[in-house]
Amino acid sequence: MDKPLAISMGEPAGIGPDIVLALYARRAELKLPTFCVFGDAPFLRARALRLGLTIDIGDVGAAGANAVFAHALPVEQVEGLVPDHPGQISPVSAGTVIASITRAVESTLTGICRGLVTAPIHKAALYHAGFRHPGHTEFLAELCAQGAKPRLPVMMLAHGGLRAVPVTIHVPIAEVPRLMTKELIVETVRIVAHDLRQRFGIANPQIAVAGLNPHAGEGGAIGREDLEIVAPAVAQLQFEGIGVEGPLPADTLFYPMHWAQYDAVVAMYHDQALIPIKTVAFEDAVNVTLGLPIVRTSPDHGTALDLAGTGRASPKSFLAAIEMADAMTAHP
Repeated sequence: MDKPLAISMGEPAGIGPDIVLALYARRAELKLPTFCVFGDAPFLRARALRLGLTIDIGDVGAAGANAVFAHALPVEQVEGLVPDHPGQISPVSAGTVIASITRAVESTLTGICRGLVTAPIHKAALYHAGFRHPGHTEFLAELCAQGAKPRLPVMMLAHGGLRAVPVTIHVPIAEVPRLMTKELIVETVRIVAHDLRQRFGIANPQIAVAGLNPHAGEGGAIGREDLEIVAPAVAQLQFEGIGVEGPLPADTLFYPMHWAQYDAVVAMYHDQALIPIKTVAFEDAVNVTLGLPIVRTSPDHGTALDLAGTGRASPKSFLAAIEMADAMTAHP
C-alpha cells in the first residue's frame, strides 16, 4: 500500500487541527489518501470533542497508518503539554509544535512517509521556544539539510495552472533591491524549472520573470535594477536552455489570460507574487516549497485564531494541499 502523507499539527490554538479533524471525518466522501498527524493525541481528542466530531484517534504512528486509517485517525505521538484553548496562544505548547514539524520531516526524509503537509504555525508563539527562522519555509530547509548548508528554499503559491514564486520572501520591502541579485534570481528559476519538471511533470516549463520596478523599469528610466540585475539573470537562464522571459511588467503579467500562458511567474518580492494568487484563489491556493529533497505543501492561510474551535473554518486550501501532495508523490 502507499506510504502515508505526514501532517504536522501546527498551532494548537488555531484552525489547523480543526480542519485536519474535519477533513478526516469526511475521508470516505473526499476519497482522501492515507495520512498521519504528528502531534499530541490527547489534544486532538479534546479538540474533536469540542467540534462535535466522533473520531477515534489511533496512537499508532506513521508506520501503522495504513492499517487503521479507515476507522481511526493515525497519530504519531509528540509528547508535551498542549492545552485545548482555541484562540489563546500558549508558550507551553511551542516545543511540541516545533517537535511535530521536526519529526514529520524526519519521517519523510527516511521514507516512512511520502510527503509532508504542514498546518499553519504562529511564529510569535514559537520564538519563546527558541524558534529563530523567518518562517516555515526556512525552518524546513534547515531540517532537510541535516546539518549541512541548506539549499535555497523556494516558495511557490499554486492554484491549478497558476503558480507564483517570490525571489525574496520574508524580508522588509526596503531591503528587496539590495537582496535581489543576478545569482539569486538565476538559482531561484533553476529550482523552479527543475521542480516543475520533476514534481509537476511539465516536460518543458515556460517561466515568466517579473520586473522589480513599474513597467519593468522602462529601460532604466524608472530604476536600474531590471536593466542591470534582472535582465542579465534572464539572459543567463536562456543561455542554459531554460524557457524563460523577462523582465516583464508585473501590472500586466498577472492578468489571468497572460499569466495562464506560463507554467510559473517568478516575482521579485513577497507581495508582488502573493497578492495576485490570493486575489484569484484565496481559499484554494496551496503553498509548495521547492528545492527540498521532500515534497512539502501547506494551506495558503494562517492560524485564524478567531475561528479556532468554532467549526467554521474553510477546509478548501488544506484539502487542496493534501491533494497536491498526493499528486506530487504518486509517481516518485
